[in-house]
Amino acid sequence: MDALTPDQVEELRKELVALRRELARDLDSSLEGTRPVELDAPIGRLSRMDALQQQSMAQATRQAAAMRTKLAETALRRMETDEYGLCLECEDGIGYARLKARPEALLCVSCQETRESR
Repeated sequence: MDALTPDQVEELRKELVALRRELARDLDSSLEGTRPVELDAPIGRLSRMDALQQQSMAQATRQAAAMRTKLAETALRRMETDEYGLCLECEDGIGYARLKARPEALLCVSCQETRESR
């Protein structure tokens, strides 16, 4: 796999910074939906169940955004040490196309598939 060019790394750095900013906004805006549902509120049983389901979905969305934020921050730190674009498992290049799609990716496609199949 070809190494990333300095221009590609800079482009991906900008995308990671923008992704981190977008995820921070998403985390801030979704905080309201994760607040506890008041079980003694005067709403119907189905409305309460719907509120609990929406709360659960909001919590899952926040967890995914928080994890992706951590991955983006890790990728940015790896750029500082010239490790960005190298797979954490096999140490081969991740590939520009994969990083363009998921700039926070820390594994090459092969190692990611192996990990997901476990």
